Amino acid sequence: MGFTVAIDGPAAAGKGTISRAVAQTFGFAHLDTGLLYRATGRKLLETGFSPEESAKAVVPEDLERDGLRTQAVAELASRVATIPEVRAALVAFQRDFARREGGAVLDGRDIGTVICPDAEVKLFVTASAECRAERRFRELKEAGQAARLEDVLDEVRKRDARDMGRSDAPLRPAEDAVTIDTTDMSIEEAVAVAEAAVRAKLEEAI
Repeated sequence: MGFTVAIDGPAAAGKGTISRAVAQTFGFAHLDTGLLYRATGRKLLETGFSPEESAKAVVPEDLERDGLRTQAVAELASRVATIPEVRAALVAFQRDFARREGGAVLDGRDIGTVICPDAEVKLFVTASAECRAERRFRELKEAGQAARLEDVLDEVRKRDARDMGRSDAPLRPAEDAVTIDTTDMSIEEAVAVAEAAVRAKLEEAI
């Protein structure tokens, strides 16, 4: 059975954590689509290919490589994601994954609006910029990377502006998405809301 859960939202809102939890609970496959853009950015750095060529050269193994979570790769990923040719090159990969047997969870920026507009469940996970910057700052410190909170907050705001302001597939909730604001939520609370939304749709499908 094909059953797609599309989870969108800005950086560090918690959508990755929620997506992995939902996938594990229901036995669905999971794809962090942001890794496709990070892999494209890294390939661009390593090969000197054009952004479009880099996107077309991405293979599943590239998503398992180390170093995709660094700040430098994240910033480059956000930039290449504004290029329509890059996004077009990665659409087929995402749509094929979404309709695989057994169900799939995809998280990203435009899953419910562009990649999988017919997804059975659409969630939009968000939080305040300050809250997301604090989370990202803690992640960087725990990973041993030098960072200043004010710099991380500045980058979060710039990335939001790029993601929401791009002409091709801007970041926004789908009209029928369930919004989950995690600013004042625990992970357990946010996951519970997401799983309830999925469970309700699965029961309808039976």
